[in-house]
Amino acid sequence: MKALRRIWEHFEEGFIVFLLAAMTLVTFVYVILNNFYSLFYWLADHWPAASSPLFAIGDGIMGMAQAMTWSTALTKALFGWLIFFGLAYGVRTAGHIGVDALVKLARRSVQKYIGILACLCCLAYAGVLCIASLEWIATLMNAGIGAEDLGHFGIMQWHIGLIVPLGFALIFIRFAEILVRILRNRQTGLGLADEAADALKLAEHEDDKS
Repeated sequence: MKALRRIWEHFEEGFIVFLLAAMTLVTFVYVILNNFYSLFYWLADHWPAASSPLFAIGDGIMGMAQAMTWSTALTKALFGWLIFFGLAYGVRTAGHIGVDALVKLARRSVQKYIGILACLCCLAYAGVLCIASLEWIATLMNAGIGAEDLGHFGIMQWHIGLIVPLGFALIFIRFAEILVRILRNRQTGLGLADEAADALKLAEHEDDKS
């Protein structure tokens, strides 16, 4: 079980890296192509002897740029997947910001019950949105609508939207794990990020260095 968990966590991190890299690469290529052809037109104007091949190269690059109209739609789709996949990753790694200054003033036993209540609310929220988004995906599947600027590649709207129920399902699982840890007294709250504590640690580190 632990081995499977490690495999999934490595896949989770690798998939997020893949999404970021793909977004960056597609955007980089599109920007380069949209700005690179002007260089060959400039060279053709200042080097008449080679103007014909230079204009041809410029036209070719411009044609490739115009053919990449799908790049913006693909980047949006990748970004959407990154957001919903990253939500569950943020829960696992305590990446979400916690607003619990008042909660920490209470006794540890009270913090536990507040943590259970908060966790149950998060589970209900993730569960409701997962079920609702599944109905939305089923509607898109029946409609068979192609994705904007990606439909000619066989990508449908439901292919892109599938990450919504999947993301909320992963969030549900992560909060279920947190609830189990709270009930077993392994933690008291949701284990979210504490920016105030991080700022104090950073300030202490700077004071020690000075």
